[in-house]
Amino acid sequence: MEAAPFHHDIAAAPDGAAAFWFRTVDGVRLRLGRLAPAPQNALGTVLLFPGRTEFLEKYGPAATELQARGFACASIDWRGQGLSDRLLDDPATGHVAAFADYQIDVAALLDFAQVEGLPAPYFLLAHSMGGAIGLRALHDALPVAAAAFSAPMWDVALPANSRPLVHMIALTARTFGQGNRYMPSTDSTSYVREAPFANNTLTTDPEMFAWMQRQLAAAPGFALGGPSIDWLDDALREGRVLTRMKPPDLPCLTWMGSNERIVGKEAIRRLMGRWPGGVLTEVPGAEHELMMEVPATRIAFFDACASHFAAALPSATGEPR
Repeated sequence: MEAAPFHHDIAAAPDGAAAFWFRTVDGVRLRLGRLAPAPQNALGTVLLFPGRTEFLEKYGPAATELQARGFACASIDWRGQGLSDRLLDDPATGHVAAFADYQIDVAALLDFAQVEGLPAPYFLLAHSMGGAIGLRALHDALPVAAAAFSAPMWDVALPANSRPLVHMIALTARTFGQGNRYMPSTDSTSYVREAPFANNTLTTDPEMFAWMQRQLAAAPGFALGGPSIDWLDDALREGRVLTRMKPPDLPCLTWMGSNERIVGKEAIRRLMGRWPGGVLTEVPGAEHELMMEVPATRIAFFDACASHFAAALPSATGEPR
């Protein structure tokens, strides 16, 4: 691995945060990050799976919160976003060749955490699209002791009558080799960079929203626009499959905002209702970004995750550490 750029000036990450380039088995160059070095007497390492459009620096504050609670943190720019390889001539399109390709990135992140010597046990913390990638990874035996999800994308918030239309558009587009075009009604515009704070779908915290906008103003290369037709169709299919599967036998904590408007709330409720021992918390008035919400919500979320992870430590279950 070789050092990759990391924008400390906009990350608000712990001292020692760093990024590295990693070449996957299928030839994609990813940017991986040690966002929080192991604190003294570390309890383990959180593998932080970000959402669509996101990048390492956005999770600097989250890594700071996790480190303060005793955890190291490693994260990733998924293929097609951040500073990892963009996969189309138009780099603003959110696209992957197949949703399953994200699991190649998961394997790279796990290898990275081990090479960096980040302490076991590992824990999963996954947001939005990262929640779909993370749930699939759990079914594929990701070696974590517990999982926590923030507004996981186990479905996309779409009107029911539009779903057949999405699949029809995707079938037609693929027939003519156009599946990598923007989904109709979207374009290269970055939501975070262009949206006003009023009635935004991400956070009720104006300071955090302004901070996210300042990140993209300082580093416009991080910006990502709308999803490709193929991406959205694959995301919907993956969500249907995942929510029909038996939940993994693993402690699970999930939070979502009551005003969630990006991912499908009912899919989260149904799956968590079937997850043995799973705990779902719905935060009144909160939007999509629980880790970027008002301070009280952020603190409560990280406290809950830390307690959840600590309860899964071998010493907490009576096993020797």
